[in-house]
Amino acid sequence: MKNVNLLNRKKNVIFQFAFLVSLIVTLLISCEKSDDNDCNGDCNPKPTAAEFEAIREDALIGMTQNFQLNVANGLTTFTSSNGVEIDINPACLSLNGNAVTGLIDIKYIEVFDGGSMLVTDKTTMGVLPTGDLAMLISGGEFYINATQNGQQLTLNCGMNLRIPTHLTNEENDMKLWNGEMDEDGNLEWREENDPTGGQGGVFLEQGANGSTYYAFFNNFGWTNVDKFYNHTGPKTQILATVPAGYNFDNSAVYLHYDGEGNALAKLDTYDATTGQFSEHYGQIPIGLACHIIFATEENGQWRYAIKPVSITANTIYNFTLGETIVGTEAQLVAAINALP
Repeated sequence: MKNVNLLNRKKNVIFQFAFLVSLIVTLLISCEKSDDNDCNGDCNPKPTAAEFEAIREDALIGMTQNFQLNVANGLTTFTSSNGVEIDINPACLSLNGNAVTGLIDIKYIEVFDGGSMLVTDKTTMGVLPTGDLAMLISGGEFYINATQNGQQLTLNCGMNLRIPTHLTNEENDMKLWNGEMDEDGNLEWREENDPTGGQGGVFLEQGANGSTYYAFFNNFGWTNVDKFYNHTGPKTQILATVPAGYNFDNSAVYLHYDGEGNALAKLDTYDATTGQFSEHYGQIPIGLACHIIFATEENGQWRYAIKPVSITANTIYNFTLGETIVGTEAQLVAAINALP
């Protein structure tokens, strides 16, 4: 009996020792995992460049309108969801130098408000004669393209857009601008060259039911009815610092000029050494009341922060993750369009 009890006690000691060793190993592994995952209060996933681009592309797809043109019907007018009228003459279209017949697919996008400009990254930055970029006041941004069976068509003569001014603001001296992507993927607007010295194919007409911009242009792609924001006072360069883990590839910083809701500027350069965004041209008016906006992607939604500021010379504006919120595209667009 004594031998049995002694054996049992040895078994208990061995079991307890094994349990203690197992517990220690578990604690060590847990500590190692905790150390590996220590995110110092910043545990949100950082988006990839592809994920950030995808959420912008989703916004653009959501704003795309598709029409079909039957060549046999001749000159055809399409009316957009916002009431813009687009005249397209199929006689002006060709495929590899040949006239087209049958059905033609028309892809059309229109952007009027600052919120839509932000989520699609279609800001209003125009190229000055010096090559610098400055803020434009927009009468609407438009994308038009024509294909047949997936093949790109060529436009050989002009198209006409009639744009009700109530969709933006009625402004005199608007001009026509063509959109071009720079090497960093920013949309820049270059003024249409008008050899007559006019407004590049844009004029304003008063009517019984309100005024309308008439725009005539000869190319597919992005077109804008704009003019430069007028400010004669001193200007400055500003910088913006964003939370750790965010950069030019997976986030962006924008500037909303208060009182100019149909326009949006962008801090279009990024210094990887300092982690700062900048417009770097020194074109921001000192004393300007505005809102500076940080935007990025998180799990298919938008993470963003909006700061009211009054521009002072050579200021650095800092964003922290705690200032940001996560919301849908509709919520972000509404937040931007609600700004003064």
